[in-house]
Amino acid sequence: MLYKLHTQLQLLKNLARNYKFWIIFGTDILLLIAALYGAYAIRFEFSPPPLFAQQRHALIPFVLCIKIPSFYLFGLYRGMWRFTTLSDIINILIVSLFSSSLLLSCILLSNRFAGFSRSIFILDCLLTFCLIAGHRMAIRYYYQHFGKGNDLLPTLSLQEKKRLLLVGADDAAEKVLREILDNSQSPFIPVGLVDDDPKKFGMKLHNVPVLGQITELQQHVLRTGAQEILITTMAGNRRQMRRIVAQCQQTHLPFKVLPSMGELISGKVSLKTIRDISYKDLLGREEVRLEQEKIGEYLSGKSVLITGAGGSIGSELCRQILRFTPGLILLFDASEENLYNVQMELRHEHESVATVAILGKVQDLRLLDMVFRQHRPAVVFHTAAYKHVPLVERNPWQAVDNNILGTRLLMEASILHGVERFVLVSTDKAVRPTNVMGASKRVTELLMQAYSASCWDGTFSADWQAVWIDKEPPPMVQQPADACSHATRFMGVRFGNVLGSSGSVIPLFKRQIEKGGPVTVTHPEVTRYFMSAEEAAQLILQSGSMGEGGEIFILKMGDPVKIADMARELIQLMGRDPDTEIEIRYIGLRAGEKLYEELITEGEGIIETFHEKIMVLRGEKKILAEQLNEHLNILARCASQLDSKGIKGTLHGIVPEYQPDFTV
Repeated sequence: MLYKLHTQLQLLKNLARNYKFWIIFGTDILLLIAALYGAYAIRFEFSPPPLFAQQRHALIPFVLCIKIPSFYLFGLYRGMWRFTTLSDIINILIVSLFSSSLLLSCILLSNRFAGFSRSIFILDCLLTFCLIAGHRMAIRYYYQHFGKGNDLLPTLSLQEKKRLLLVGADDAAEKVLREILDNSQSPFIPVGLVDDDPKKFGMKLHNVPVLGQITELQQHVLRTGAQEILITTMAGNRRQMRRIVAQCQQTHLPFKVLPSMGELISGKVSLKTIRDISYKDLLGREEVRLEQEKIGEYLSGKSVLITGAGGSIGSELCRQILRFTPGLILLFDASEENLYNVQMELRHEHESVATVAILGKVQDLRLLDMVFRQHRPAVVFHTAAYKHVPLVERNPWQAVDNNILGTRLLMEASILHGVERFVLVSTDKAVRPTNVMGASKRVTELLMQAYSASCWDGTFSADWQAVWIDKEPPPMVQQPADACSHATRFMGVRFGNVLGSSGSVIPLFKRQIEKGGPVTVTHPEVTRYFMSAEEAAQLILQSGSMGEGGEIFILKMGDPVKIADMARELIQLMGRDPDTEIEIRYIGLRAGEKLYEELITEGEGIIETFHEKIMVLRGEKKILAEQLNEHLNILARCASQLDSKGIKGTLHGIVPEYQPDFTV
């Protein structure tokens, strides 16, 4: 109570020292007197009888003593009126009704309205709202068009501004138009909108007309003299977005797009977010629905470890996790450059969240033990892995060391140090694998199920004993020998390719197009599943909230995309012609590569979840860590001897559906 009183007194002192407050305060007094005079004038047709004229004068101090304190209590003197919004106007309406009701109650209790006209107080309330709200809006209008802030930068003339045509007449378009019209330094002047909804034709949004259909875009460009196009509509599917892009390309004008809502973490649409169209826009992925409360329950205030934190998925997970106010984010990566980049981004753009950067490999037992002892992570997201199919095919010992053995040690560290949730990021290449990379990721899925509490047999790698020679073992090891249960929930998430990741074809295709071609595609029929890093990270977080232990969550990737079609569309997006300017050359499938990727193996027992974009595979048969570890010990020996055939043969023994290629 004393703290609140002190805060209010401090606020009053600050207001008293601000000369602008006294100007607003004095103006409000004059406007309230004007409202009361106006109410009497309207009620008596501008000729109030002498008795009511005296009554009006007597009411002035009474009105001011009720309304001015009400204005203060409702925060009308704490706002920055140059930024007046609809919520401020609604607040003025509420305080006008409240203060007038209070005034009416006082008069009713004192003399039951004897000698007073009730309509005067209704008129006074309306005039109070109109005058006070009009005054605030006038302040905003002045600062937007004549205020000192606009003098700091030169105002662009109409001749210097580009004529902008907007595709879409929705909420995003409204926000963009408002920002353009409110900002005299904006480089654009909006000349029209186009939309597929015929109900909007002929209507205006911020005084900018909706001209007609998107299919008539070229005619609208000619009519308005537009110089640039902005796509604001959030397309719900690939076909719709591709149709819009095709219409824009026919105009031969530069066109840009607002990012999808998945990218706009803050939920704000701004001119600063406008960017060139990219292939992810053509995917037309719908916005992901997240259960914010459930995700927040397992992330808020917790220490979160992300391996591969500098990669495409790892770094995006960091950005998404920030929304749920974790206590600490541990950035674990073997790449110095990637780790530095994500650390600097989080440090300078998100100062409120503590981060710790750890440079090293998950195979380093001493480092793992030190990190878990010192920072006590409650949640682990394991995204670190070698993922490039041809490179891993020719260096299979690295897949064993990094993808398999490193994952096993990380899982064991999580059990030993009491991690609450462990989320393994897998891949569609783990389904009926034809390459070492896919087989290694399938083994990590089996490990995840074997180490789940319902299957775990208490087995640990022998390597841990050497780490504990000079220190106390973790609490898990100090339990009785027959205590083979643990509280860590293990789960996996399986999905396809991520646009723009280090192994993605998109960056390669762009470089080839910039050099004038050719664009190299392995096979005309090769297809892949794609999603953006933002969507993948959001669905990983959602899956992490759903797991009870041992599940593999499978993200719905939509329809597969032909890589040849993707190459053609990218060439067109970059303003070139795939038929005459840039050649598409087919070079044949690479080592270990499939024509078609799968997310599900027939008979795996996939079931739907309550989330429309996530399915789940629950491990039905028990997989014992002891049995797996026998195979893994053989794998480790083969990897140490760089025995490629031995590695592939052992992987086939663990994953029978894997058909190794011994010629590579």
